[in-house]
Amino acid sequence: MTEEPTPRAAAGTGGAVPRHGALHHVEIWVPDLERATGSFGWLLEAMGYEPFQSWAGGRSWRLGAAYLVFEESPALTAGRHDRCRPGLNHLAFHVTDHHAVEDLARRARRHGWTLMFPDRHPHAGGERTYAAYLENADGFEVELVAITAPAGP
Repeated sequence: MTEEPTPRAAAGTGGAVPRHGALHHVEIWVPDLERATGSFGWLLEAMGYEPFQSWAGGRSWRLGAAYLVFEESPALTAGRHDRCRPGLNHLAFHVTDHHAVEDLARRARRHGWTLMFPDRHPHAGGERTYAAYLENADGFEVELVAITAPAGP
């Protein structure tokens, strides 16, 4: 009888064993690395991501086996992201609960984020979703979705 190999953590995954088909990384090109590091870096670290890689034109943060890369590439063809064009619209993250959503949304203002859809916050995604939609100075959007929401009426 042949034994199946025991899964091992891939190099650089922080000990996490990824599953087949799991996201490895996402690379996002930004027009200003310093600005992206200030907004995305703060937010990712506030949610438990750890700094992973750093080089002259980029930074990355990791949570488990997946990581996010932000790079200021010399091959950029525009100076601002447009989430309404083909390509990335937004990144959505699970957040512990509605208290964490509100805390992050409040603190995010000091790090270059603005609350989108304030007239519909925190239910801009629908009455059953408790989330904050944030946009940074370069036009990137993130959605912070509560894993557990407060009980309804």
